[in-house]
Amino acid sequence: MNDYIAKAMAHKGQIRVYAAVTTRTVEKARTLHKMNPTPIAALGRVLTGAALMSQTLKAINQTITIQIKGDGPIGGIVAVTDYQAGVRGYVHNPNFDVPLNAQGKFDIKTAVGSGYLNVIKDLGLKEPYIGYVDLVSGEIAEDLTYYYASSEQIPTAMNLGVLIGTEGEILAAGGFFIQLMPGAEEEAIEKAEKGISNIKSITTLIHQGKTPEDIIKIIFPGEALEIFEPVPVSYKCNCSKDRMKRNLMALGMKDLKEIAGDETGAELICHFCSKRYNFTQKEILELLNSKR
Repeated sequence: MNDYIAKAMAHKGQIRVYAAVTTRTVEKARTLHKMNPTPIAALGRVLTGAALMSQTLKAINQTITIQIKGDGPIGGIVAVTDYQAGVRGYVHNPNFDVPLNAQGKFDIKTAVGSGYLNVIKDLGLKEPYIGYVDLVSGEIAEDLTYYYASSEQIPTAMNLGVLIGTEGEILAAGGFFIQLMPGAEEEAIEKAEKGISNIKSITTLIHQGKTPEDIIKIIFPGEALEIFEPVPVSYKCNCSKDRMKRNLMALGMKDLKEIAGDETGAELICHFCSKRYNFTQKEILELLNSKR
C-alpha cells in the first residue's frame, strides 16, 4: 500500500478526521539515518503527526515544523511538513536504544525524557506562529494533542504508531487526527470519544492491511461520512548545494575564515537526508570574499 492520508467530515460536518498510512515514509527515514528501533519509533510518530497536521494548512507555500527537546537519550526530534504532506525529519541521536517498557512497547517516554514541544507554523506572513508547551508524556501523540488544547484551544485527538520487525524494518506506521469543529454538539463529542476508545492498535490495523478509509470507518461506524480526495505522503528533502552555500554564508567571518584555511575544503551533511555536499577551498574563499 502506498502512503497517503484519507480525509473526511463526520456528524453533519461537526468533526473532521484524517487517517494516514506512513509505512514507506518512515522506512525511508530509518534507512537514510541508519536508525535504531527506539529512535525511529519516536521519529516515525512525529513524521506521521506532521503529515496529518499538514492538512490544516491552507496554501502551498505554508509549512509546519515540530521540534521536541528533552533530557532523554534521544536529545531532540525535528520534523517538517509542507502543504502536500511531504515530510522530513531527524533525531539528535539515532544510534541509542533503551529496553521496552512494562507493556512490552518502545519506551518513547524514557527516550525523550522531560522537556518541551514547539510547533512553528510558517503561513507566509512576516513572522511565523510559534506554539510552545511542556511535554506531558513524551509519547508524542499525547503531547501533540495537548499542544492543540493548550496553544490553539481546539479539541483534538491524535493517535500515532510505528510497528518494527525483528530485523529493524518498519512493518507498519500511521495514525489518525480528529478535531471538533466550532459549535460541535455534545452528541458529536460522544461519538468521537466512543470511536477513539473502541479502536484497536493503529499499527495492528495497518499491518492487517486496513486502509486509511477503513480506519475512519472503524472510528465512526455507520456514520454518513463526507469523504475528500486523498493526499499522498512522502519523505521529501529539499536540500541542495545552493542551500548549503547559504548556510556557509550565514556563518560569521571568523568561522568562515577558519573553514577557508583548510586546504581540503569542507563537507556539509544535510540533517534531514544525510546527503553530503563538498566545497573546495577555492569555493569557500570565494564565499569569504563575497562577504567582505
